[in-house]
Amino acid sequence: MDDSGEAYLCINDPNGNRSARWSEAHAHLEQEKFRRKLKYFFMNPCDKYRARGRKPWKLMLQIVKIAVVTVQLVSFGLSNQMVVQFKEENLTAFRHLFLKSFTDGGASALAVYTQRDVYTHITYTVRQFLTLPRITVGNHQYQKEGGAYTPLTVCQQFYRNGSVSPANETFDIDAQVDEECLQVYPEPPFSTVTSDPLNLTLHFERLLAVTVNFTLKAINLETVEYHELPDCYVFDIMITFDNKAHSGRIAINLDNDVHFYECRDWSVTGASPRSMYMLVLFDVTVILILLLSLLLCTRSVKAGVQLQFEYTEFFSVHYGKRVCVSDRMEFINGWYILIIISDVLTITGSLLKIIIQLKAVASYDLCSILLGTGTMLAWIGVLRYMGYFRKYNILIITLRAAFPNVIRFTCCAAMIYLGYCFCGWIVLGPYHTKFRTLNVVSESLFSLINGDDMFATFKNMQQKSEVVWLFSRLYLYTFVSLFIYMVLSLFITLITDTYDTIKHQQLDGEPASDLQTFIMQCEDLPDSGCFSVEESSGGCGMNCCSRRTHSSEEDTD
Repeated sequence: MDDSGEAYLCINDPNGNRSARWSEAHAHLEQEKFRRKLKYFFMNPCDKYRARGRKPWKLMLQIVKIAVVTVQLVSFGLSNQMVVQFKEENLTAFRHLFLKSFTDGGASALAVYTQRDVYTHITYTVRQFLTLPRITVGNHQYQKEGGAYTPLTVCQQFYRNGSVSPANETFDIDAQVDEECLQVYPEPPFSTVTSDPLNLTLHFERLLAVTVNFTLKAINLETVEYHELPDCYVFDIMITFDNKAHSGRIAINLDNDVHFYECRDWSVTGASPRSMYMLVLFDVTVILILLLSLLLCTRSVKAGVQLQFEYTEFFSVHYGKRVCVSDRMEFINGWYILIIISDVLTITGSLLKIIIQLKAVASYDLCSILLGTGTMLAWIGVLRYMGYFRKYNILIITLRAAFPNVIRFTCCAAMIYLGYCFCGWIVLGPYHTKFRTLNVVSESLFSLINGDDMFATFKNMQQKSEVVWLFSRLYLYTFVSLFIYMVLSLFITLITDTYDTIKHQQLDGEPASDLQTFIMQCEDLPDSGCFSVEESSGGCGMNCCSRRTHSSEEDTD
């Protein structure tokens, strides 16, 4: 029977309740129409295409976006790798050039123990600085200010007044710190220095530190091979002789602060800057794709919020119920939020990358964080589309269901973990290198949980104090037993139980919420024709879901 026939039967009720039956039928049609609207909203892209012929533009756009942002990240990573490598190699070169008796791997262990060695090392550094253009194999040069080379500065910090007598167990120290500095200017022709370049007297009894500061410049020419403009680098070098402890050992350390920027005047023959402009054009294309993705995902989030309000009002009017928070959050697609965050980060990183390529700024670290995090979230966002397949969505559903319990469990375990951290730091710190600072303690204990370097942690404990040694055994054994055999096992059990629950729900086909129960009452298939725009606008009520309901009512009557 066609639609008009069914409607006619509803109006010509032999019992005379035509208006009541018509109102009931109309309300039923409204419910079915809204149920169908909800079902379409939660369909996957393939079902939406079968339902309305709607092409999965967001899916295709996300695939394209992942490809272009990955290519962009790899391109920037290779460029950043050259910058990092140039900085690290220069730091190693400076240590070999300016630190006497330096060997690779000994940067943290270099120290002197006599006054003569201190003078010898300082003099060696000054001599190497004055003859640098003659000895370096790089393109290092001195910095110029106003036509003159900037000097090397040697400064010593010491207590203003003081006398120390360990034999008499007496001392008299003025805590005010004074500083004396000497400057040495490089002069052409930078030949070998024969005389003593310094006239320096150190106050070893009161000496805190000696610092040697100077500035060098260099140009990274490796980028020319990859059709990128070279950067000009400025290295602010500081060599520190640390004597704060007055322990008889003065540690020596060299570090540098690096700045790089666009060179003032440059000319590259045999190469075209077109590749650089092509990279900029590619970055602009990436930004446009990301803006489109951001627009589509924002529109979808807005549509979900609007439908949430409609669903809440619908349930309040027709069922007199309040929708629970979990059902309301079903309309807020967390994957879209993730993609929006990813797009914002990647757009910001792409803009910064363009500015870096144009040599306006040199914020490689910030750009790396933005592009790296954005790309990571973009790849994670692919799981949204994997979740539409029943054989692949078990991971996503399990993580989402277990997340609240995992957070509560982690907060409780963190209290015990922090307690062990503070205890290990204050008790074992003086006797074990892995417990010297809170940061190192936390890293060491986390490594123990994962079974990393466990025997070395036990073995490297100093036995200078028997009480502390016995305490360390009790401390380590209880921590390992508690966290590996109990906390970690309970954590795994928590995930496993959630997995089993989700698996049984999928096998039994039980809906997990009122929202899913309401939607499942509509059994129309995506290709049934009930989800087309024309039918949804008002003609499908009696044809689709409601037709089965009405026919069953007629059979019972």
